[in-house]
Amino acid sequence: MKTNYIPKRRKLGEVLVYQNRLTPDQLNNFLRIQKENYKPLGQILIENGILSNEELTKILGEQIGIPHVWLRKGLIDPRIVHVLPKGKALHYQVVPMFIVHNVLTLATSDPYAFFIFDEVKKITKMEVQPVICRAEDILEAIPQAYQEDVGIDDLMAGADDADIELIEARAEIAVSEITEMAEGSPVINLVNMILLRSVRDGASDIHVEPQEGQMRLRVRIDGILYELKPQNIDFHPGVVSRLKVMANLNIAERRLPQDGRIQVSVDGRIIDLRFSSMPGVHGEKVVLRILDRSKALLDLNTLGFETVLLDQFKSFLRQSNGLILVCGPTGSGKTTTLYAAISMLNTTERNIITIEDPVEYQLRNINQNQVNTAIGLKFATFIRHALRQDPDIIMVGEIRDREAAETAIQASLTGHLVLSTLHTNDSPSAITRLLEMGVEPYLISSSLLACMAQRLVRTICPDCKTDYYAPKRDIKELDQDEDKQLRLYKGRGCSTCYDSGFKGRTSIHELLKIDQGLQTLILENPTIEAIREIGRQNGNRTLKEAGYEKVLQNLTTIEEIHRVVSLDV
Repeated sequence: MKTNYIPKRRKLGEVLVYQNRLTPDQLNNFLRIQKENYKPLGQILIENGILSNEELTKILGEQIGIPHVWLRKGLIDPRIVHVLPKGKALHYQVVPMFIVHNVLTLATSDPYAFFIFDEVKKITKMEVQPVICRAEDILEAIPQAYQEDVGIDDLMAGADDADIELIEARAEIAVSEITEMAEGSPVINLVNMILLRSVRDGASDIHVEPQEGQMRLRVRIDGILYELKPQNIDFHPGVVSRLKVMANLNIAERRLPQDGRIQVSVDGRIIDLRFSSMPGVHGEKVVLRILDRSKALLDLNTLGFETVLLDQFKSFLRQSNGLILVCGPTGSGKTTTLYAAISMLNTTERNIITIEDPVEYQLRNINQNQVNTAIGLKFATFIRHALRQDPDIIMVGEIRDREAAETAIQASLTGHLVLSTLHTNDSPSAITRLLEMGVEPYLISSSLLACMAQRLVRTICPDCKTDYYAPKRDIKELDQDEDKQLRLYKGRGCSTCYDSGFKGRTSIHELLKIDQGLQTLILENPTIEAIREIGRQNGNRTLKEAGYEKVLQNLTTIEEIHRVVSLDV
């Protein structure tokens, strides 16, 4: 039986024949091409689609016993990179990673660059252990490692002035350079680099968590939390105080939770940060929600809707009055969908009012309002006052109780289009949730136009996407012909996707139209199963079925659909 073991010092062609990647005849043909063109065999194999750059690098490393790694973020220790000058790192295209017992682990893309390893050994006076990774990863890591040093005592004030700026909220907005506020401050640089890296990686949240002996840092990307390199716990009080200063909060108050807002400019983009702190056993935990204004004005056409469903949803949005509900748990993209909807409806002829808690994105030419329960400005109160502002469309951030539900419904019955959200698992559950709140069935029946449930699913990383033949259980689950082979795709995991195999997200939707039959059923205070049955009879596709369609379109995986969609939905 063959194993994956590759004997050292075998030639590249022999290795591929050994792995059944090439037949002997194919190898002879490529060797003939090599003699004619004077190109390296590896380059010829890449050009002909036999190998990828990553596979070639890995095999070359295995030939001579050098391990292969993905040069992930946080894998490089910024405290030691300067053992090799930056100019030498760029010239040799290598980057120091970490030191253990005077052995320097060195990332390289050329496993045969023995003279470079010897040179690094002379410069650093250390033993050198090379590891293989992609050349582009090294070139990307060098400026980050040498300039974005974070979480160390000898932090340099290395943030580029154009990278991140703090926008102070005053009578007249003034922009001040963060690096000029306290040149050389390790805490300020640490905060800047955390923000910079998180925004550039497309994170939606940053978690700063004090633990015994260390400060834990995590970022949420595509709905999943990833851990960055932990920092010394001594930095924690300074980091929290710095963030509170940026948010104009009381740095002396550590016993009570605090909420605030920070506005920064990163790479020329305005970024809003929602600050939230909560006292814990080891100190205050801080969570920052990242709100990128450049992503606020979304187009409904770019949110992953299937064409037929998108046309149906747009037809409801064109109605002059009625209630439209978007449903799903926290983080399922409900608010983004509503923003995209009102962006489509935003014209000079329409007066649009939003009532939110809090206002996440500030939109042009939209009258946005934030509830304040401390002074009695609840959703229901705001809706009643909004009706005196001559609105055409009202967006209510969330229906949380009977009062808000009935007030929104009354607004929809008096000639206004009302858009809102509900925290339910699927679209039929929205109706039963309103009934459970105590809303009269006749009000729901006469006002509700449609309920749409949605989820966000991660899409397969394009940089490490690979195909495979689906097992029979998956073919059966996807309702495909079990007698035929089905090719699906998944991500292997690489440095660009935090080894997850996923990069980016798309949405899946379940739209329930309130037709005459459903209106009649609502008057009878129905069960959720009765509502779902009406939906099935009308040909409505469930969230699970919508997810399976994305799998067959090679956008995501069955495992991702299982993670996101409950089995009973």
